[in-house]
Parts: sequence; structure tokens; C-alpha cells
Amino acid sequence: MTPDQPHAGGSPENGSQTGLEAGEEEKTTLQERVYRRLREEIMTGRFKPGRSVTIRGLADELEVSMMPVREALRRLVTERALTLKPNRRVEVPAMTPETFEELAESRVALERLAAARALAAAEARGETDALADRLEAIDLEQDRAIETGDWEAYLQKNLEFHFTLYGAADSRVTTPMIESLWLQIGPFLYLTRESLGVTYNEDRHKEAVAALRARDADALAAAIEQDVRDGMGSLPRDRLPFQSAARRLDP
Repeated sequence: MTPDQPHAGGSPENGSQTGLEAGEEEKTTLQERVYRRLREEIMTGRFKPGRSVTIRGLADELEVSMMPVREALRRLVTERALTLKPNRRVEVPAMTPETFEELAESRVALERLAAARALAAAEARGETDALADRLEAIDLEQDRAIETGDWEAYLQKNLEFHFTLYGAADSRVTTPMIESLWLQIGPFLYLTRESLGVTYNEDRHKEAVAALRARDADALAAAIEQDVRDGMGSLPRDRLPFQSAARRLDP
């Protein structure tokens, strides 16, 4: 069908989609799905420095064509999760002690703010206990991941816990900034695998849930701050790779 040909779906004026519009929406949806999948892999430590893959390899893994993978990688470069080199390689940006400290302090500041705003928003909607229930369920799943030694599930549930909480604030400013920080630290989370289940003496997530139920914004912010510091502190700084690891962009 050419752009000028009629089609069975009707015209945009009556609320139907043209064949071109439907195709474009399907393409956009696929690109978004691939982008979100790779983004989550970065944020949960599965896209780590040193992992060598090609666009074709990722496409095969995700069972898609190479185009949405390529576009997803371009977006992730724009978000500073990856770095594009002139030799057609993308790589995890190099980590330095100074960058690490700045990431930690930035996370503390923004995530304290996001937690406090989430509590205020949930209270205004009368959803505080429901939010606490959801977070408690996620935390229990994370506990099971620790018990079974499932590192990937542990990191996934940790991500889900934090962004379920922050998402309650429905922020279009703070939450994207936090996501950007997680993207930058995520590739180094693989270093926490060996310390799974023995890193923390206190369950900060349980403290956060208790603070939510008590409607105590200060206690909630403090629990989230300590959780961030515990998590960043679990990364062995003497083992952080300060040289970036290249990944091929070529098929």
C-alpha cells in the first residue's frame, strides 16, 4: 500500500489508525521494549564491564532485528549510561573514586527527597498503607532471593522496591534524575554478587516500610539514605574497574 491508497481501517478523523500509523506504533513499541530491557539490565548489574556482545548477539538474545537494538544503544549513550567511541564501540564509562563519591552523595540527596515526596503524595491520595503493603511484598521476595542465593532476582527486587516507592510521587523531575544515577552505577553491581546476603546487618527496606506506616517522613528518608549508603558501600572500591570496557557496535 502506498501512502495515498485507501485502507480498510478508516481515516484518522474517525479515530481509526492508518496502516502506516499502526506500523509506526508497533515499531515504536518494539524499540521502547528493547530499550527498557537493556536499560534494566544496566541498572541491575547484568550489563557489566567486560561483557563482549555484538548488536546481532543482543538482537538474537531478544529475538528482534538489529535496528531496535541499535536505537536502544544510541539512547543509552545519550543518557550517559554508555559511551560511544569513534571506532564504533560503545563502552561502560570509566569509574573513578571521585565519580563514585559524587554518585553516592547525589543518590542520597535525590532519593531522600523522592521518598519524602512519595509519602506526602500517598498520604494525599489516602494510599499510604497500600503503598506500604506493596513494598513489604517486594521486600519479602527480595528476602527469598537472598535465601536462595539468587543474585539477579535480588537486584531486580531492589530496583522494584525503590522505584515503586519513588513512583508514588509521580515526579517528572526527580525520578528521571535518580534513574540516570542508577544507570551510571548499575554496571558495577556485579561486584556485589559475592556479598549477597551478608552485606547488611539491618534491613533498611523494612525500616522504610515501618516509617511509611507511621507516616514518618524523616524516618523514611533516613532509612532510604542508609540503604543507599549500605548498597554503595558494598561495592569493593579496590576492585572497581577504572578502565572502561569496550563493547562492539558492529553486527
